[in-house]
This record gives sequence, C-alpha cells and structure tokens, in this order.
Amino acid sequence: MKRRAQGVLAAAAALGLGACGYAFTQRWIARGGAEHVHVSAFENLSTEPELGAAVTTALRTELARRGAAAGEGAAAAIEGEVRATEPAPTSQPTVTTWRIAVEVRARLVEGGVAVAEHVVRREAGYLAGADALETEGRRALALRRLAEDAARDVLRAFER
Repeated sequence: MKRRAQGVLAAAAALGLGACGYAFTQRWIARGGAEHVHVSAFENLSTEPELGAAVTTALRTELARRGAAAGEGAAAAIEGEVRATEPAPTSQPTVTTWRIAVEVRARLVEGGVAVAEHVVRREAGYLAGADALETEGRRALALRRLAEDAARDVLRAFER
C-alpha cells in the first residue's frame, strides 16, 4: 500500500511539474539586433514555377519556429532571389536518378540598408518514377527539401 501511494505521489509530482509552463527555448535575434523579421517574397529567377514561394514559405516557417516572424512593419526584413538548374538525368546501371541544384541569395535589410548577405547553394538527387507524374512529384519534394535546408542556412548566417 505504501509503495502504491509513493507511485501515485511521484506521478502527481511529475504531472504538476510538467504542466507548470516552463520550457527551454533559444530566442533568435538577427545580426543587427532585430528580434522580429519580415520575409519579403523572394524573386524567382528559375524555370521552377513555385520555387520562390517555397523558399519564402520555408523562411517564414523557420522564423515562426524561432519566435521571430513578423509582418511588413518589422524593423528588419529578409529579401532575395532564387535560381535553380534544370533537372538533369544521371543514369546508373539499374536506375535513373535526376539532379537539381538551387541557389538562394538572401539579404538582411534594416532601415533600408543591407546588414548582411548570404548565398546558399544546395543540390539534391531524386529517383525517376514509374511515370512522368511520379517523377514530377519526386522533383517537387526534392525542391521543397532544398528550400527548407536553404532557409535554415540563411537564418544561421543572419543570426547574431
């Protein structure tokens, strides 16, 4: 009986401490000291129709995760452009794979002045599908992963 009471007491204490609202987070602050940053739509200089939007969305999502996302009235903004190579097949003996590269040029701007600039280049491969639709879906996933990786790298470069 005494053991059961100790177990219940330990469970109640763990539940109470877990619900107290404390959490360990690291606040993201930009190089110039801005705590909140707006991400302007990235200019898409590639033939990939949704790549600029994918990079912009990835940056906004990463800033939101870090508690630093802001609207257009923020003291700082990230802006830039994105390019991509045309997908190129790389054949292997048993399977066809495709390679694509993405280059993101980003600027951290405060008060109309560029505080920092960073260029990220990432490459990814993806397998050819059973048909064109499946290959296209795999290409889209590869581009989204590249956009997310580039967004994390840009924010690391712009962090104070």
